Amino acid sequence: MNGNGVKQISVFLENKSGRLAAVSKILGANDINIRALCIADTSDFGILRLIVNDPDRAYNVLKESGFTVSATSVIAVQVPDRPGGLAEALSILEEAGINIEYLYAFVTRMSGHALVILKVEDVDRAAELLGAGGVTVPRPEEVYAV
Repeated sequence: MNGNGVKQISVFLENKSGRLAAVSKILGANDINIRALCIADTSDFGILRLIVNDPDRAYNVLKESGFTVSATSVIAVQVPDRPGGLAEALSILEEAGINIEYLYAFVTRMSGHALVILKVEDVDRAAELLGAGGVTVPRPEEVYAV
């Protein structure tokens, strides 16, 4: 993972009852706290994307428990929690021709701000452009500790 990249854990789940509960139980039993998550599903399987406080440990315990797991570098962006706050950050990336593959947000204790997770091809370039445009890009350690 690069300097600006937040490590996201992706878990491939069969679309069966109890699979999501099993992941959350394993993480909880290993004292791993979920900071953010999203799930995309089809009729046969789902992809659970997680930001956790200890991504390396989460990866290992889920792998050891028989789940298909991968780690991906994503970027976290702090945006003002007001109408248009997200649009300002996304406009910077759009102007630079940076495609956003997907994004999701989560509530934080950062007063007046939302934290958005973005999957882009070049995390470091996106972070540099956003920072130059006045957008806060928290360090991975800050995101894991939220």
